Amino acid sequence: MNQAAASYSRVSQVGLSPREAEAAALIKAAARLQAIQDDWTGRQGELDSALAFNRKLWTIFVSAASAPDAPLPAEVRSNIVNLGMFIFDRTIATLAEPSPDKLGALVNINREVAAGLRPAARAAA
Repeated sequence: MNQAAASYSRVSQVGLSPREAEAAALIKAAARLQAIQDDWTGRQGELDSALAFNRKLWTIFVSAASAPDAPLPAEVRSNIVNLGMFIFDRTIATLAEPSPDKLGALVNINREVAAGLRPAARAAA
């Protein structure tokens, strides 16, 4: 099992709802990317692994949203797929020409999506 799926599985086994587990995995990916961005010189060696974790996580989301039996509304599924495509494009661009500036969008998207998945955020909506 790949690292992202294994982490997702471990988080989901501690009593979190699926949405809470997704939020936790997104926050973990964002934190890894943020740490690299904050200490580019010292942590740049971790970039490939952090980007791979984030890409695998988003691959899971895009695959689930693209499934014919996905329970989400079509607009939400489309938004997830579009965000995933942006994540994949930004990941490739960052791997091709590494720069800490390219990580900000990935961090922000993960945090914003995670915030939307949390129960308190849904209750306030």
